[in-house]
Amino acid sequence: MLGFALALLLVYCSGGAEEKGVSADHRFRNLGDSATYVGMTSCQSCHGNVHQSYVKTGMGRSFAKAHQANSAADWAGHQSIFDTASQYYYLPFARDSQLYVLEYRLGPEGDTTHKRLEQISYIIGSGHHTNSHLINRNGYVYQAPVTYYTQDGRWDLAPGFEEGQNSRFDRLIAHECLTCHNHLPKAEEGGLNKYLEMPEGIECERCHGPGSIHVKEKLAGLIVDTSKQIDYSIVNPRHLSRELQMDLCQRCHLQGVAVLNPGKSFYDFKPGMPLSSVMQVFLPRFSNSDKRFIMASQADRLRLSPCYLKSEELSCISCHNPHHDVKSRTENRYNESCLSCHAPTAPNFCSVEPAKRLEKQDDCVSCHMPRSGSIDIPHVTITDHNISKATARSAMALTQEETEEVAAFLGLACLSKDSPSNLDMARGYLALYDKFMGQSAVLDSARYYLDQEKEENELQRQTKIHLLFAAGRYTALEELALQAKAAEEKDAWTAYRLGEACYRQQNWAKALPFFSQAVALLPYHLDFREKLGVCYARLGQTAKAEQLFQEVLLEDRKRPLTYANLGFIAAQKGNFKRAHYFYDKALDLDPLQESAVFNKAALSVREGNKAAAKALLERLAGNAKAAQALKALE
Repeated sequence: MLGFALALLLVYCSGGAEEKGVSADHRFRNLGDSATYVGMTSCQSCHGNVHQSYVKTGMGRSFAKAHQANSAADWAGHQSIFDTASQYYYLPFARDSQLYVLEYRLGPEGDTTHKRLEQISYIIGSGHHTNSHLINRNGYVYQAPVTYYTQDGRWDLAPGFEEGQNSRFDRLIAHECLTCHNHLPKAEEGGLNKYLEMPEGIECERCHGPGSIHVKEKLAGLIVDTSKQIDYSIVNPRHLSRELQMDLCQRCHLQGVAVLNPGKSFYDFKPGMPLSSVMQVFLPRFSNSDKRFIMASQADRLRLSPCYLKSEELSCISCHNPHHDVKSRTENRYNESCLSCHAPTAPNFCSVEPAKRLEKQDDCVSCHMPRSGSIDIPHVTITDHNISKATARSAMALTQEETEEVAAFLGLACLSKDSPSNLDMARGYLALYDKFMGQSAVLDSARYYLDQEKEENELQRQTKIHLLFAAGRYTALEELALQAKAAEEKDAWTAYRLGEACYRQQNWAKALPFFSQAVALLPYHLDFREKLGVCYARLGQTAKAEQLFQEVLLEDRKRPLTYANLGFIAAQKGNFKRAHYFYDKALDLDPLQESAVFNKAALSVREGNKAAAKALLERLAGNAKAAQALKALE
């Protein structure tokens, strides 16, 4: 059975039908490091008509400041969303055109036991399918737990917050998310989700590349007659090879498991580059992947199409003009693309009887690219870009119920390289495990490919440490840490994983320098700073721990665990009033924060208030430790 599974995985390593070992198109001079981004207003002065049309597109409206005028949602319905798993309610509402979401919980008698109000900072999504919502806390951006699904006209939990995965107001919006859903925000160096400037909507240069050279030359009077020759001062996607065109579109319209190449960031890709020069993109394949797919998989689905495989020219822009909103294009516009290859005079042009063709208004797309559900985003229907014969399509359009069917996992496909290395595949499986499929079989596949990697280098070492950490092999990791010098670690996550392994082995002195190095490399990743403070506390260096926790709160004042840690230090010092203050701050933000619940309960018992301790512990229904503590109070 194992041999059969491995054979399947090896089959699915191939990325597609074409060799993707293409080079960047260096004819375009704005691929170089000297070219810089100038912003859409610089384009508008010469390309006013295009700009006027583009800002109405989904990409042009992909991101906006939170204001009722920018929203496609219904803010007047006053309908709460209930998460059955966490027992939280969410009420989105508008006040003076500003947008808010109220989180609350109800007690057994229907009384309100918790309330937390957050103001929405940004709307993400054009409203074609959804409006999701982001919160900015001192530059740190998080996703709110509610989304408006415009096609169904309903509010619900945001994608990925369902089925017990509700992270409330703490899901980090990292660079990978925003560099697709928006233009390039200015990020704080050394952070994951802290931003200094936030644009509003995807701009021209995301598809055309940095515009500084182009603008400088035009202002200097260097005009190129593009009806006769190509202007190489800026990328025009139409003049790229098909493979580079596809790489440009699938940078965002192929939302798989993205793994950055060493030394690269999500800001490094430019139009005209092969995607594989910056990152590798993987997609899990299932036994029903012919009809089961995610929303942002248009590029992958198109590559599966017979039309794509038999044509040397068909690409996304054969049918789509990014300067025009898809809703403004008539069906004839897409039919014209079909008819450019499939001539009506050809034999067997269409096998459907004339009456049915008339019923469909001779619309090719409705038969060959039907609307379908998506397996990752609820309450949406999308166009399947796998262009197939209508007879084969009838069984392929998914209902929402069918998208939830369980299917056998066959393996991970690398869609950016035809021949990914063993190390590529190992890193892909680890990313899949961390982000989407935390199953031991996925780690087995990562281990299989890593064992095949013969070359020992720093990336191979970091991947090995990642695998051992994911597998919970902390003893083996501690042994590696004892042989390593923390100050020489160049990757923050590797330093953190080595530190965490030592910490879990209660070797706090050895953990400390690795946590310190992780913080030095990613100073604005607050979880790292928090863990360094906890390690100092374990070592009895409470002054340093307290200083770190206060620094974390200066960055983000809504971190329940940080308040709980400060409460613990205050209690250690005998300042019980201050300890209660910090525990209450933690519980105001998260009524189920375990450290705050247990420590405040213990403090209440110490003060002779068993009733208060019992009420706190009863919040943690189903928690074995809480049940044991409650029994001890009887």
